[in-house]
Amino acid sequence: MAGEFGEVLRRLRTAAGLTQEELAERSEVSVRTIRGLETGKRTNPRMTTVQRLAKELALRPREREELLRAAVRRDQDGEQPAEPEPEPEPESEPRTEADADPTGADADPTGAPTDDGPGDPPAPNPPSTALHPAADPHSSDPHPPSDPAEQLAALVTARWQREEEQRQVQDPFPLPVRWETAPEALTDHWANILRLPAQATAHPLDLDGELGEIAGTYRRIPSRRLVVLGRSGSGKTILALRFVLDHLRTRGTSEPVPVIFSIGAWNPTTITLRDWLAAQLTRDHPGYAARGRGRESLAAELVESGRILPVLDGFDEIADGLRRPALEALNATTLPLVLTSRPAEYAAAVAETDVLTAAAAIRLTDLTLDDLAAYLPRTTRKPGREDPDANAWDPVLTALREQPRDRPDSPLATVLKTPLMVALARTIYSDTPDHDPASLLDTERFGSPEKLEDHLLDNFIPTVYRHRLHGSSSGGSHPGFDADRARHWLGYLAHHLTGLRTPDLAWWRLGNGLRRSTRTLVTAVLLALTIGLVDGAISFGVNGRVTGALLDASVVGLLAGLMFGFVHWLTYTAKGKQAAPSAVRLQLRRRPGATVWTAGPRLVIGTLGGAVFGFAYGFVVGMVITYAVTSDLSIIVHVGLVDGLVYGSVFGVATGLTFCLLGLLETPLDIDSAVNPRSLLTTNRGTVTTQLLVWAPTFGAVVGFGSGVAVDVLQGSVGPLVWTSEAAALLGVISGLGGAIGYALTLTAWGQWLVLTRIWLPLTGRLPWAVVTFLEDAYQRGVLRQAGAVYQFRHARLQQHLARHHRRAALHDDFIAPL
Repeated sequence: MAGEFGEVLRRLRTAAGLTQEELAERSEVSVRTIRGLETGKRTNPRMTTVQRLAKELALRPREREELLRAAVRRDQDGEQPAEPEPEPEPESEPRTEADADPTGADADPTGAPTDDGPGDPPAPNPPSTALHPAADPHSSDPHPPSDPAEQLAALVTARWQREEEQRQVQDPFPLPVRWETAPEALTDHWANILRLPAQATAHPLDLDGELGEIAGTYRRIPSRRLVVLGRSGSGKTILALRFVLDHLRTRGTSEPVPVIFSIGAWNPTTITLRDWLAAQLTRDHPGYAARGRGRESLAAELVESGRILPVLDGFDEIADGLRRPALEALNATTLPLVLTSRPAEYAAAVAETDVLTAAAAIRLTDLTLDDLAAYLPRTTRKPGREDPDANAWDPVLTALREQPRDRPDSPLATVLKTPLMVALARTIYSDTPDHDPASLLDTERFGSPEKLEDHLLDNFIPTVYRHRLHGSSSGGSHPGFDADRARHWLGYLAHHLTGLRTPDLAWWRLGNGLRRSTRTLVTAVLLALTIGLVDGAISFGVNGRVTGALLDASVVGLLAGLMFGFVHWLTYTAKGKQAAPSAVRLQLRRRPGATVWTAGPRLVIGTLGGAVFGFAYGFVVGMVITYAVTSDLSIIVHVGLVDGLVYGSVFGVATGLTFCLLGLLETPLDIDSAVNPRSLLTTNRGTVTTQLLVWAPTFGAVVGFGSGVAVDVLQGSVGPLVWTSEAAALLGVISGLGGAIGYALTLTAWGQWLVLTRIWLPLTGRLPWAVVTFLEDAYQRGVLRQAGAVYQFRHARLQQHLARHHRRAALHDDFIAPL
């Protein structure tokens, strides 16, 4: 009995007046395949096959959607259909020994078995994860798959579907992205690409195609390595996004999960590709930092076992001088992958070393005038138009069509050949009624394509900030931002990323645009003020003396600022590192079954660090207090050493035990946690808050009680010691609060975010006070895009333009502080 897809296909074919043979001839899908689909003998066809059939049937949008939905719909009885059927190879493409399966069964270049033999049914294959309920973000199945790879597939699918909607890729329909096979100089030997044995004859594959065919094109490449080349703004990132979604929709459980990585942030001289992939995967999905079956994290296990298909976007964004080692590192692996790049940068790297081994390459082509005529008129507002048939883009399209072919293209015709510039023109002129696109034809004003591109980039920010958004993504009211200030803040962010040589706008690295000395100084000063204020308030509340409270607050605040500032410098600044978001949370009710940290290392590190800090603190405080009553240097030094010994032992034990307790309470985050910047920030804020609730009472109690014990133990051996229970309690309270604040502000990513990004950068005018709201606002307006746990600018070209504008403005505006 025919399945749902077969019934829909037969009905639509009959309505089109075509026989099975006629449809087969037009679509290049065999009659046997079409007959098998309509009778239900073949289920779950390849999406490329469905798209070919839909194209040749000339379906309307609603009919096309019905056919595609039927192709991926799960059976009503809960069983999943078999793996997608392979497409028949064109008869003009001869089969070789590589087309034979090692077991003796015939297979197409993708490795999928065929059933061309008489009476041979299709071999059973793993079910497609696209049909697993957890892979569908709209599924109501309450039981997600237990396999980490399948959970990742569901998370990636949901994320990029939301991102495609946010980027308005389908509004009103995707701009056509087409490609052709790249020049042979940028492609490896076809025998290597086809995985042919020695002496076999290699025939090049015809890889020409368009946006909806990218997953099928990739599967036709036996080596599973593809390079996508295209000039700036040609649609490489959108193609990568569409590849991931299409591949996931038709993916079998034995196939790796495609994940997009912004390779521009990779430094191949400091970290291997696999380690970097695992780190990036953990950054976007902190739950995958949990231990797998072995000693490695789940992320590392997925990468090492080949269950991740890296889609490496932005090879051209790798820093100058690193592209050659990056290409060499890629060639040192056999990982299946997709790599995108601008042609010039990739060709330069190839000239220095070699092509990407076993990789086919395609080159994106320019948009045509017919593409513009089909797209731009449908992006304008229809209501209120006097003549419904008239369109603001008609004069522009007419002028471009009438341009003599024997003359060079006009600046506008040249600029509108890339999807990026078409999208900018659409935003500025289609979505804004008072802007006339005919002005773009002014060759005196726009004498070159570069001037016209700068005009579009200049006007993009003012245009998208003209209107007030209804609300933030978190559901709160939206404050709105002035376009000029927004340009200034975005310019700083773009300049910040240029300095860091990365496209990733990570909230925990926003303060890294400052000089290292500035970061350390700001952290130390703010920490000194905070702890001094806490100490002074508690001292005044207990003793009621203003002078004593001010003196104590000054000494404690200064020492805490110096000590924690030194710890921050030693931990991060001196090593050129930054505090990274925590991949764990604290579980207070019970000891978790699988912790990332062991108690031993925490106990040793905490004890040594606390002892050093306590000795320095006690030595200085002891000398300062003694100096107030005597000027005898020997007595001052003796008291300082004794206090240093007491405080060192107490603080060492307290810090070691507190660190040990924090380690015991840590448990990995949920595997589906933190897939966007705000959720990751919120998760880390919650973790730090819980750490403070554990640190303050534990540390304070141990210090308060331990100080009395230490005095009793050392009594007489170092001289008479005077210590009261009130002094012990006061020390415990101040130490608990001060230690917790110092730890949070100097040694956690959220603390550094609070000090530098939420206080210092807004205070100096570089960023707004509502940083998170501003970033979300820019994302909703289409200036930024989300790439997992970080933001990126919509396009590298926009980032470069804003950074250049910021540097020019910094030379003339005094309010912009130097970095």
